[in-house]
Amino acid sequence: MHMADALLAPAVAGTMYVAAGAAAAYSIKKVREEEDPKKIPVMGVMGAFVFATQMINFTIPGTGSSGHLCGGMLLSALLGPYAGFLTMIGVLLIQCLMFADGGLLALGANIWNMAFYGCFMGALLVWKPIMKKGMSKTKIVLASVLGCVITLQFGAFSVTLETLASGITELPFSVFVATMQPIHLAIGTVEGLITAAVLCFVHQARPEILYTAAEAEKNAGGMSFKKTIVILAVLAAAIGGALSLFASSYPDGLEWSMERIAGTAELEAVGGIYDTLAGIQEKTAVLPDYAFKGSESAAGTSFSGIFGGVIVVLVCVGACYLFKFFRKKKEQ
Repeated sequence: MHMADALLAPAVAGTMYVAAGAAAAYSIKKVREEEDPKKIPVMGVMGAFVFATQMINFTIPGTGSSGHLCGGMLLSALLGPYAGFLTMIGVLLIQCLMFADGGLLALGANIWNMAFYGCFMGALLVWKPIMKKGMSKTKIVLASVLGCVITLQFGAFSVTLETLASGITELPFSVFVATMQPIHLAIGTVEGLITAAVLCFVHQARPEILYTAAEAEKNAGGMSFKKTIVILAVLAAAIGGALSLFASSYPDGLEWSMERIAGTAELEAVGGIYDTLAGIQEKTAVLPDYAFKGSESAAGTSFSGIFGGVIVVLVCVGACYLFKFFRKKKEQ
């Protein structure tokens, strides 16, 4: 659901940058008040995991469309809304700058649509209330599916509102909404099941990692913290380096909706800020479309999955030390 620059007017894009920036600033403030250094490796590894899983588009049967994980619900269930949101920003930033996935002008909107709802609504309005009286696998599955469906519906609806405010006449609002919401309902359901599988593994292995885990659930897992993180890191590498080669070739939910309505997913926007930002992105995108430049080899996809994951780890962990996350001193 990464939006391209052509879908947004500069004023709307700027507004979304301000909204996303405000949420990021508040998240930085909240995370700096936490004292949980174990979240640092979780941010890095799970950021890489989400990056890798977003490379795998899964087919939605009978539609000719595909979807991929957004990851906000997954990250917030592990890290909480604030650290999860900042991790998602790291993922989306790397995707935009290094892989030209989503427009640079549209980055603020993509952060809002894909990260804000998944992390804040998913964690605070779905996960936390459901887990209030303790965790179980049944509750985890319920929260995962419900959270992914609801937050993806909000994200898809935001896309239609942003195009409406931008005056994108090729995508009439009522028709766009009627096309976007059902396909993202299906995508959200699949994402929820995948998210549930990952979270159930963590709950079995090391429940203390999960957001709002009760004191009684801490240190009750069947694996060490280190082993759990290593397994998730290996899975991220395997997904990005190997499973990404089997991604569906069908367009994702947004592209599919655009093609059905406008006949193309490649709307044009030329002149001024669009050309400037496109030029910047062309220079920063070392692996455009997750491939070596001028090549469509499988090696380029595998390299992108692993290299991108490593960069996400470095960015997320580096940000933790740069902004002194999870370092609050205990009160004497």
